[in-house]
Formats: sequence, C-alpha cells, structure tokens
Amino acid sequence: MKIQDSWLVNQFIAHRGFYNKENPENTLGAFQRAIEYNYAIECDIQMLADGTLVVIHDKTLSRLTGVDGYVENFTWNEISKLKVNKTIYGIPSVQQMLDCVQGRVPILFEIKNFSRKKIGDLEGKLCELLSNYKGEFAVESFNPFVVQWFKEKHPDIIRGVLSSSFKGADDTGGMKVSRLVRWFLSHLKMIKRLVPDFIAYRWTDLPNRYVRKYKNIPIIAWTIRSQEEYMKVVKYADNIIFEGFEPKI
Repeated sequence: MKIQDSWLVNQFIAHRGFYNKENPENTLGAFQRAIEYNYAIECDIQMLADGTLVVIHDKTLSRLTGVDGYVENFTWNEISKLKVNKTIYGIPSVQQMLDCVQGRVPILFEIKNFSRKKIGDLEGKLCELLSNYKGEFAVESFNPFVVQWFKEKHPDIIRGVLSSSFKGADDTGGMKVSRLVRWFLSHLKMIKRLVPDFIAYRWTDLPNRYVRKYKNIPIIAWTIRSQEEYMKVVKYADNIIFEGFEPKI
C-alpha cells in the first residue's frame, strides 16, 4: 500500500491520545479513548535510566506528576509509582501501551532523542518491542539522525520528519535543538538525504515554500486544536494531528 493511501493520510491522528481531564495525555486512558473514537494515536517515547521505554512528552516530570527530575534519570520501578495529574493513570511503558492498543488503531511514535552520539539505543529497543506487534505504526522525530537511523537500519518502517519554523511556542518538550539543526529542519534541507515517507509540519507555519517543494511527500499538520484551525489548514495538508475537539471532514 502506498503512503498516500494509508492511515497516515486517511485517519485523523489524536495528539498524545484522545485525552481529556479524566484521561490525561499519553496515558492508557487517553489511548483507550482514541480507540473508542477510531482515531490513530500520536505519542512520545523516551528511555529511562534502566533502558525501559516510556510514553511521556516532557523532558522533566514536574508538569505531569509534581515530581522534580529529568525523565531519563528515573528507573521504571521509580516512575511506575507516580500518577499523572492526580488521576488513576500513571506513565505507561511502551509495552503497556502496545498491550492496550493491540493493533486496533495505528500508532505514530514521536521519538524524543536529541543526542547524536546515543542514536540507536532507544530506537533499537523500540524496534525489539515492535518486532512481534501486529498493528500498524510509524515513527517520527525532530532529530534528523533518528530518521537517518531508521532509514539505514529499518527502511521498512514508515518514518517521518518533524519540523516547524521554530518561532514561538516550544513543542519539543524542553529538549535542546541547536540553532543549526533548527535551520536545517525548518528549511527541510535534509529531505533528499533522509527520504522520509512523510513530513509533519506545524500548522501555523503552513503553507511555506520549503514544504511546497515536496509535492510527492504527504504533509501532516500539527497540532490542530479546533475545527476552525482544521478548515484553515486542510488545503495545505494531507492529514492532521489534533487535540481537544472532534474533527469533522
């Protein structure tokens, strides 16, 4: 199946799951809710100190749990005891998420890895977890070296480049992105080398001449927060990553 005919184009993608107050972002509750509405799921992946892969957006735990500290410094034994926004839900491991979803809707994994030297550890573990998974999935990252790793090691896995103008709000979760990398990403200078299956670009930066150059690559606009925003960007994008409302075609 061509990417242009796949779920990446034809199924709305719920940002961090279809979350609400009772079912916080990137939790099993948010994923279950996305399944009930038949939305694909976008989620964020990080690796703990003991090598466990967990689903969380921010680099630190404070916003979601009230606990100070960087995610990468915790072990699964420590982090599994925490609750998100004082709900019944904790921070799930990737394995728990896969067990929850069970292939019922596709998953788009955003890999939060901005290191250049450590590329391969997180990515390799994710591939191990997905080796026997029966559902549809794809990966994306702001880090071009992550996308390059998948191109070289697992070219069969659908991969995408995340980008924006990098002006205004920080959507990288507190991860550091160098000025040079930001320039290359915003101008999509690495596309010919990385050969991504899709480009995910911030909707407020669309349309632009950098994206317009690649008419043969599907564009996914992020993050749409209302039907009005969707209507503004729909003619410039093949699909959307959304939150906080139910998009209507």
